[in-house]
Amino acid sequence: MTQSISFNSSPATPSLGLEMKIAAIIQNILTLALLLLALPVNAAIVFISLFLGAILRPKTAKTSNPKNILISGGKMTKALQLARSFHATGHRVVLLETHKYWLTGHRFSQAVDKFYTVPAPEKNSEAYIQALVDIVKRENIDIYVPVTSPIGSYYDSLAKPELSRHCEVFHFDADITQMLDDKFALAEKARSLGLSVPKSFKITSGEQVINFDFSGETRKYILKSIAYDSVRRLDLTKLPCATPEETAAFVRSLPISPEKPWIMQEFIPGEEFCTHSTVRNGELRLHCCCESSAFQVNYENVENPQIMEWVKHFVKELKLTGQISYDFIQAEDGQVYVIECNPRTHSAITTFYNHPQVAQAYLGIEPIGETLQPLVTSKPTYWTYHEVWRLTGIRSFTQLKKWMLNIWRGTDAILQLDDPLPFLMVHHWQIPLLLLNNLRQLKGWTRIDFNIGKLVELGGD
Repeated sequence: MTQSISFNSSPATPSLGLEMKIAAIIQNILTLALLLLALPVNAAIVFISLFLGAILRPKTAKTSNPKNILISGGKMTKALQLARSFHATGHRVVLLETHKYWLTGHRFSQAVDKFYTVPAPEKNSEAYIQALVDIVKRENIDIYVPVTSPIGSYYDSLAKPELSRHCEVFHFDADITQMLDDKFALAEKARSLGLSVPKSFKITSGEQVINFDFSGETRKYILKSIAYDSVRRLDLTKLPCATPEETAAFVRSLPISPEKPWIMQEFIPGEEFCTHSTVRNGELRLHCCCESSAFQVNYENVENPQIMEWVKHFVKELKLTGQISYDFIQAEDGQVYVIECNPRTHSAITTFYNHPQVAQAYLGIEPIGETLQPLVTSKPTYWTYHEVWRLTGIRSFTQLKKWMLNIWRGTDAILQLDDPLPFLMVHHWQIPLLLLNNLRQLKGWTRIDFNIGKLVELGGD
């Protein structure tokens, strides 16, 4: 269950350090206790699903040309979803993760034939690349589909030249990944293609913001780290603040430097959307678009022709091949603006849980006609344990009815009748072991993300 306790990485005094350790102990123990209380219910659901699945399990489709597929990011739901999609059409799936997440519950999925762990790429990129090559050769991999963390995207691009000697790598080259991951560079590239983006400034010093003349601006601005920041990315403080002193204090609290630049971006009021797109040679083969929020754990496909056309234009101009995700704002006048891009798989891929052609879209073996979108029968996806936590914030019967409707009309992104073990093992093996490790180290965390399968920590991965 998600907690919202924050900790400073460098305690100012010994007493504060002790208080933080005590808070971390309490936080981890209470969360473990809550998960233990939920275990009997979860185990019963999985046992019933196993029984029914043994009777009703659909036969795996057979393909005339089965492939060996390597998928990374094994701790994340989106990797599990892709594994299931490839397995459902007769392909063999090998799943991998970094050593830290050897405990992923997704390794117990019936869609996974083999599971491996590899070194964290940011710690030893050469060892990481060699481990990938060894797995590709040992398992006769035909195509590698990275499902990466923000940090991992670039390292998989670095691995691509060596891996491409042995298999297809469904990922971007390093220069493209760097450009897409850089919020300012993306804005400049999109603007050069005639696409709409908010007004943006690259910030390498807090003084640039403090001395910025906001008087002629019609909209507020927000600051975002160009490098991924799992905690501060949720801070949408509008600039300028009420007074110049408040603005200066806020800006000086941020780790802005030439080595760690930020982007100051025009804040455009409107509706937020996130997308996932699978592209080959500039062709948009698979696409979904969902309403978005700062901490997104609910996905429902919505039709948005303006956003789809924006994405089609961008990927066609750059002739991209890989997986790409965007965050958009649609203003009141209908104009769409891209605000950032992630050159990797988006969790919105879970909306394709019942689509039979996902593997076909990725492999590009056969024509698919129009761009694949989630089926009209696709239910919104959610994560049950996130939804249970939301119950603690309900304060009215109206809110409760809305919550119950969301559960009724949606489906859990991890739980599947014919593959229920990951649901048990993620919540009562993977997360508890991470909590026990933090308890051993007297470390706290800011949030549990069951979707990504990790504890979100200041300075974490």
